Amino acid sequence: MGRTYVEKFEEGPGGWFGWVSNHAGPKALEWSPGALTSRSPWWIDYNHAPPGAGYLHMLFALLTAGAGYGESLIDAGGLNRFIEQGRPTDFRGARVTLRMRGELENRGAQLLLLVQGTVEGITSGWILTGAPFEVTREWSEQTALVPADASRWTCLGSRHDRTKTYGAIPLETILSNVNTDIILALFPLNVVPMGPLAGDPHILRPGRDYPVWTSRLPEGYVTLNEVRIEFAD
Repeated sequence: MGRTYVEKFEEGPGGWFGWVSNHAGPKALEWSPGALTSRSPWWIDYNHAPPGAGYLHMLFALLTAGAGYGESLIDAGGLNRFIEQGRPTDFRGARVTLRMRGELENRGAQLLLLVQGTVEGITSGWILTGAPFEVTREWSEQTALVPADASRWTCLGSRHDRTKTYGAIPLETILSNVNTDIILALFPLNVVPMGPLAGDPHILRPGRDYPVWTSRLPEGYVTLNEVRIEFAD
């Protein structure tokens, strides 16, 4: 088991994929040798709507353990080299480095690392709000340290009707075994209904139960050239 994971996207997406919706599942991203691109419009992930932490866009996702590594994900992302190479799921003290470029109208959102782990059927997501990545037009290499300090993170929690799937599990427990996935996400989103709305917008599902002003949401693209994760000893 190696202590460093490196994906340069030279031989396919390496298991990285995008997301269409809760109903349609994963999607393939734009790939060319050495580049993987995620482009707007992005789905509004409402699984963590208030009383959870809010809405987000999932740009790039990678399973970290074998559960759920099925045909649809292989079709979308190809061979998952993180899983196939037996990389660790203990992210405590890890260093996550991205080499990337893009053009992004972020409209108040930040590009952040999200880690998710599942314990006794409940998946808990923690997003590293204390260490945002900056998307620039020229290539840049940026590193985020994965700290155990919960004040640097935001726990996503769950919307009102997903509490049997998502919840709040202590950060230390999740970081010690990130057995679900890691995601590069845009958070938080400014979700504004387009026109009058009959009902609570957080109980309803934006983009599905009611239209939203897409001009308030992030637009653009992000291209990854390399992802490197250095795990602590």
